[in-house]
Amino acid sequence: MSEERFDTVLIGAGQAGLAVGYYLTRQRRNFAIVDAGERVGHSWDRRWESLRLFTPAHFTYLPGMRFPGPRGHLPSKSEMADYLRSYAARFALPVRMAWRVDELSRDDDGYVINSAGRRLRADSVVVATGPAMRPQVPDVADQLDPATVSLHSTDYRNPDQLRDGTVLIVGAGNSGAEIALDVAPAHGVILAGRDTGRLPVSIGGPLYRVMNLVLTAESRLGRRLMANVNSGKGTPLVRVHPRDLAEAGVERAPRVVGQVEGHPRLEDGRVLGVANVIWCTGYRPDYSWIALPHFPHQEQPAHRRGAVVGNPGLYFVGLPFLYRMASSLVAGVGPDAKHIARLIARSPAADVDLSGYTP
Repeated sequence: MSEERFDTVLIGAGQAGLAVGYYLTRQRRNFAIVDAGERVGHSWDRRWESLRLFTPAHFTYLPGMRFPGPRGHLPSKSEMADYLRSYAARFALPVRMAWRVDELSRDDDGYVINSAGRRLRADSVVVATGPAMRPQVPDVADQLDPATVSLHSTDYRNPDQLRDGTVLIVGAGNSGAEIALDVAPAHGVILAGRDTGRLPVSIGGPLYRVMNLVLTAESRLGRRLMANVNSGKGTPLVRVHPRDLAEAGVERAPRVVGQVEGHPRLEDGRVLGVANVIWCTGYRPDYSWIALPHFPHQEQPAHRRGAVVGNPGLYFVGLPFLYRMASSLVAGVGPDAKHIARLIARSPAADVDLSGYTP
């Protein structure tokens, strides 16, 4: 088996991994970035065609390189993917694509990253795979009539994938609301799920910037917000207003709780004979490839600002509310990436002290 040695290996070449790479390059550190995709930006390439970011161009950028375009422009998913590719090229980041990590383990000589007969060793590892790892689909999806088009939002591209007839969208968060508006011109749409509320400020605006500085994982109000974000109840709507859905003819409905003869059953007892179901039900963590002692495979690890307790030299970047509200946004990963790079430079294998820290 071939083997190479690095100071640091970054797993994931999305915005979080590239941002950390930028700072490690400035440190002149010997590192590599590995990613399972075929090219940088592949996760954005795969999103639905009409997707645009919530954040305007002047707020959507990684350290060292502004996003091109007018100040208030909301970038498309393709523009975002192109930006990431340009970013990696501009700073000559050592990205290795089509490099899926099969296992991350550790021995007396540091961390070991295995992939299909290849092996990397490193003193420190940064996991930058993001929160959208494994689509979460309720068991009822497998019990629907086989004639029903049933797909998770990660597989949705455009309305041409759907049959004629009504579309049931399960999950009324941002993805559900945005896809409902995308589908509504050509289909009747029912949007099922609890009301997640709506963010009262615009992302990137002055008030949001203040809130992002104040509401951290180390503040009382920040911890309350973080608990709500991580509860799985859905995040507040950002761009879509409830009246937008009403004007588009989208019908709101309670949660899907089961099925009757292959048709979705709602919490209020109604059974829906729909032709299509799109599951906008989010994602769940999947760290089954991390073979380290006491590491939780189906939940976020205990960490302080991304430094994992009990595993010196292991760091995470790009998770929701890693430290601030914007930690998982393109514009928010920069400060977290800078912090992690400083920790690596200071002591790449230092353990984490969580005493007095209760996120």
